[in-house]
Amino acid sequence: MAHERMAIIWNPAKTEREVLERGLDTALHAALTDELPDISWWETTPEDPGQIVAELALEWGADVIVTAGGDGTVRAVAERLAEPGAGAELAIVPLGTGNLLARNLDIPLASPAAAFARAFARQPRPLDLGWLETELAGEPTRMAFSVMAGFGIDAHMIVETSDDLKGRVGWLAYVESLGRAVNASEVVKMRIAVDHGEFVAAAGHTLLIGNCGMLQGGISLMPDANPSDGELDLLLLSAEGLAGWLDTMRSFMWENGVRRMLGATDRAESTSTAAHSRATAVDVRLPRPRVLEVDGEEIGEVEGFAVEIQAGAVSVR
Repeated sequence: MAHERMAIIWNPAKTEREVLERGLDTALHAALTDELPDISWWETTPEDPGQIVAELALEWGADVIVTAGGDGTVRAVAERLAEPGAGAELAIVPLGTGNLLARNLDIPLASPAAAFARAFARQPRPLDLGWLETELAGEPTRMAFSVMAGFGIDAHMIVETSDDLKGRVGWLAYVESLGRAVNASEVVKMRIAVDHGEFVAAAGHTLLIGNCGMLQGGISLMPDANPSDGELDLLLLSAEGLAGWLDTMRSFMWENGVRRMLGATDRAESTSTAAHSRATAVDVRLPRPRVLEVDGEEIGEVEGFAVEIQAGAVSVR
């Protein structure tokens, strides 16, 4: 029986290869098995965040691709693995600022060795992907996301946050930019079509479409979100002024926080400023361009976008 082939795709901007090799060696020794995998190393570049090297790794015959990097690297590799016939499973060694997918999958964040150990466990679970289609700079664009996409406060936080500060304090850098993000997020009228239905009018300053619902610090924006349930979760925020923001905070902390923990509800509850819903497909039309973010990365301004779920797109360990 041939040994399993493990390709490690790593982002050199996030760590040195020697650090990963030490974590890999520790995990290999802890695995207590004589069937060690054949291992190959593949490096991302600014021009190729992961799709091309994932293709090369598949041509090499990889059974599992370990993605060592941030959410952007994971997203790029997952895009290729979601294509028909890819066959390889995905494992993650989180090295980014947010590491949102790893957080939602309970993958160890601070230990490459512990994360590598998940890759050897061979206990995959299905992972849905959202596919977003829009137009950027006049060109049709299609990309996947594993965590969430949307516009508003989260997108403005990404734009306003200093890369230097992120490098020094990690995800806490986003807190510093929150005030500016709130000021930059105005309520706009939009049209939304759900599950290929008719467009309806809506208004808000933030719209999130999530495959996962938890952010850094254990903050759960979309408590019903499950990355393997074949559905997307939607959150539309429309708070204006102190009273509006108090209502939004009550939604997060009371209706979908304390009451949920006490078992009083098992579904996300909406308020007048925080509306929750679920869908498999969403189409959004905006009156003017808004900054869009995908898995924590700003991709540019758009006047509309469509999203559809690919259930069980990838098997992740």
